[in-house]
Order: sequence, then C-alpha cells, then structure tokens
Amino acid sequence: MKARLVLASVLLATLSAAQAQADQLYSGGGWPAVAADDRARAVGDTVTVLIHEAASASSKLQKNSSRKTEFGGGVSGGSVDESVSLDFGGNYGGKGELVRSEQFVARMSAEVVGLAPNGDFLIEGRQRMLINGETTSIGVRGRIRPQDISASNAILSSRIADAQIDYDGKGFVSRSAKPGIINRILSFLGIG
Repeated sequence: MKARLVLASVLLATLSAAQAQADQLYSGGGWPAVAADDRARAVGDTVTVLIHEAASASSKLQKNSSRKTEFGGGVSGGSVDESVSLDFGGNYGGKGELVRSEQFVARMSAEVVGLAPNGDFLIEGRQRMLINGETTSIGVRGRIRPQDISASNAILSSRIADAQIDYDGKGFVSRSAKPGIINRILSFLGIG
C-alpha cells in the first residue's frame, strides 16, 4: 500500500510538472465580423478620396472719366478790345473683364497619418503619373471625420476640413503653355 502511495505521488508530481499548455486559437482583433465594412479605422489605413472641385469667378470693371477746364479773360480799353480763351480737356474710357472657370476631377488614395484630439483622421496622399513625357502630380492633405467615410471607404473632397489639394504638371505641354521670357518681363513691368 505504501508502494502504491509513493507511485501515486510520483505520478501526480510528474503530471503537475509537465502540465500541458494550450494556445489560444482565436484572437479577437484578427478576425473581422462577417458584416463589417472595410472603412479606415486607425493610423496606417487608407481611404479613397474623390476629388471633385469646381470654381468660377467673374470680375468686371468699367471706368469713364472726363475733365474740362476753361480759362478766359479779356482786356478792353479805348480802341483795344482783346479777349483770350484757353480750354483744356481730356476724356478717358477704360473697360476690363476677367472670367475664370476651373474644374478638377480625380480619384486617389490617401493614408491616415494621425489622429486629431477630437478623433478626426489626418490624411495625406500623393499620386504621380507620367503620361507621354508629361509628369502630373496630385497631392491631398487634410482632416476628415470617421463618420463621413462611406461604406465603400471613400470620402468626397468637399468633406475634407483644412483641405490642401495640389495639382501640378511638368513637361512639354506645360512648357509650351507658359508665356515667353520677353512677355513675362513686359508683364512684370506692366507694359504687356
């Protein structure tokens, strides 16, 4: 009986020393819900920005001025009767009109690069394209509210607070659209 007791205590000590450790097969953060959408939720996530900006401005100026000054005088005495008259005058008419209309449409991705103290996402993205020797660069930066992100993980540019949208192009087409050096100098001097 004593041998059995010793054997049982040795077996129990061996089992407790080599107790099996089970690993957790499910981790809550690694498995999204079946009905979840793919909206940006944290720093490092991406969001699709739909840029649709339209602007138009019109300015008209018309100015007319005229001025007329007359001086006159006369001298008379005895048989001398002289009179003198002098007129100065000038007219000016000026007219100017400026009409400008722009429209910009693009679709690009931006990354959530930070969180504002109120929970808004700070986003930033840049897209660069090289088409037929013309380099085009589009950049977007700003602050968005998580609730403004659609179920398809997209946001309109009109919903970006403090938006900075840059569009720039370099290449043959851009160079040929610029005025020449002489025209730029004359324009700088106010002559051209």
